[in-house]
Amino acid sequence: MAVPSPNADWLALTVEEPLEPEILICDPHHHLWDQRTRRIPRYLLDEFLEDLQSGHQVGSTVFIECGSMFKVDGPEALRPIGETEFVNGIAAMSASGGYGSVRVAAGIIGTADLRLGDRVAPVLDAHIRAGGGRFRGIRLGGTWDPHEEIPNHRTNPPEHLLLREDFRAGFAHLGPLSLVFEVWCYHHQIPEVTDLAQAFPDTTIVLDHFGGPIGVGPYAGKAEEVFAQWRTHIHELASCNNVVAKLGGINQEINGFGWDTRSRPPTSQELVDASRRYYEYTLEAFGVGRCMFESNFPVEKASCSYTVLWNAFKRLAADYSTAEKAKLFHGNAARVYRL
Repeated sequence: MAVPSPNADWLALTVEEPLEPEILICDPHHHLWDQRTRRIPRYLLDEFLEDLQSGHQVGSTVFIECGSMFKVDGPEALRPIGETEFVNGIAAMSASGGYGSVRVAAGIIGTADLRLGDRVAPVLDAHIRAGGGRFRGIRLGGTWDPHEEIPNHRTNPPEHLLLREDFRAGFAHLGPLSLVFEVWCYHHQIPEVTDLAQAFPDTTIVLDHFGGPIGVGPYAGKAEEVFAQWRTHIHELASCNNVVAKLGGINQEINGFGWDTRSRPPTSQELVDASRRYYEYTLEAFGVGRCMFESNFPVEKASCSYTVLWNAFKRLAADYSTAEKAKLFHGNAARVYRL
């Protein structure tokens, strides 16, 4: 039985019917956890299914690492394998058909310390074995900012992580294994992603959450300045054909819209009005063939419901053709993650 999220009563204040429920969706970015330190403390199969079955036609999903269920013993480098084992178990439950037609975690993105260099090879092999044919790549969070008010990634990455020689020695092992790299950075770090993509043109890199435009702390009240810098960086990154962009993950506290502080949740139209330019410019720069909508649930659940979020995506894609919508909502994700 699903455990209600702490903000369930608040989310219920804004209810919408799902738009275009016939559109097939692959949700390429979600998490699963049972951690009391989270704003949404429990999000396992039951909780995710409750969102998935709220009206949109989600056929498959991709799990993205979140530091969940690491092993507590054994070699430090191999402890993240526990997360892949945990998620593969949930994926196996979903694949049984006993929980509906959706295939949860049909693709799995885990984590590994790529700064191990060549020593990361056995870690990647262990992930692949633990993934039961579902393991698709690595995310090593790189969000770093010099201001104390801005939180760095939970792994406390060093400045310029993506430029380090030891990181790139480990990164070099991904391409030969057909593994993608999922990059989570802040907007001022996007040039480092471009440098990485140029150095490894045969490895697919997935940019999460628009490259993390910051809207709080010293960046609060500077939306135009941040957008201008972000736009320049995205234009340069889009020239790298091995990079694809996720459209979503922009309703977090770090982005500065403050949805969670309002008396009632935003409507899908309000979400669109607040962040439309990020979606439109990314689509213009990367093209329909290299973009995919993502939920980033349950992180985004602090700001809106699953139904409202996907309604916002459908509003944003309203002027695209049926074939283009098929790519943005399902096809591109299925191709990139080999589902």
